[in-house]
Amino acid sequence: MSAPLDVEQATDLAKAFKALGDPVRLRLLSLITSAKDEICVCDLSAAFDLTGPTISHHLKVLREAGLIDGERRGTWIYYRARPENLRPLSALLDTPA
Repeated sequence: MSAPLDVEQATDLAKAFKALGDPVRLRLLSLITSAKDEICVCDLSAAFDLTGPTISHHLKVLREAGLIDGERRGTWIYYRARPENLRPLSALLDTPA
C-alpha cells in the first residue's frame, strides 16, 4: 500500500480479515481460489467433515465479506473468488523488506 488506510478502508478490510479469522473459512477460500475458475459446493463440502448447513454458513460469511460470489445452477451453487476484493488484503500484507 502506498498510503495509510482511511477509516472506511480499514472498516472494509477488517470485515474481510474477520471473515478469514476462522480456519474453515480460510480453507474454503483457499479451495475456491485454487480452483481454475469456479468450484461446486458439492466439491467444497466433500473436503470437510462438517454438515452442509455448517459449510453454507461459512460460505455465507465469505460472501457477505465480499470475498467470493456464488451462482446457483439447478441444485448446486458454484463459487468463485472476487480478486478485486482480495487484492487490497494482499496489498496491505505485502510490506517492503
